[in-house]
Amino acid sequence: MNFIELFFLAVGLSMDTFAVGICAGLTMARVTVKKSLTVGLYFGLFQAVMPIIGYLAATRFADNIISYDHWIAFALLCFLGLKMIAGGFKKDGFSEGKNDANEEFSLKPAQMLPLAVATSIDALAVGVSFAFLRVNIVPAVFFIGIITLILSMAGVKIGNVFGARFKSKAEIAGGAILVLIGFKILLEHIDY
Repeated sequence: MNFIELFFLAVGLSMDTFAVGICAGLTMARVTVKKSLTVGLYFGLFQAVMPIIGYLAATRFADNIISYDHWIAFALLCFLGLKMIAGGFKKDGFSEGKNDANEEFSLKPAQMLPLAVATSIDALAVGVSFAFLRVNIVPAVFFIGIITLILSMAGVKIGNVFGARFKSKAEIAGGAILVLIGFKILLEHIDY
């Protein structure tokens, strides 16, 4: 996987955290660097750790399924991408980030940890794909974590300034990127 592919993968994975960041920003009366950084660190850390967990789990059995690993990577990325696209088309949007229209988004671990885990499940599956594709995991997850941190922080600010109109479009774009990467992987490994 080259740098450009990794960049688009990182952006695709970050779109759900970007969308949550927008929701967080919507409810914050005032966005500070500390608040944005807190959101970004939660999401960036989990988006970096989950692929490592998936990678380590997959490397234990990768040699047994090497002949069809590209199909697994394709299926996982397409499933996650289509799930994100479907989420982007939902009319009610993401409502876990706030309990009441007048209540500010909580940055307490009780709220942030479940959100960070929920938005990084797709990164776990990508880690499994990385094992099959023999991706150098350390720089890949570092890069994914940094991109997620930046986009999450940007989402908080954008949500606070512009509102929710970008949330669904970002999720749709992220899902489309994951699907396209899945097709690319499949096409690279199919013998014609």
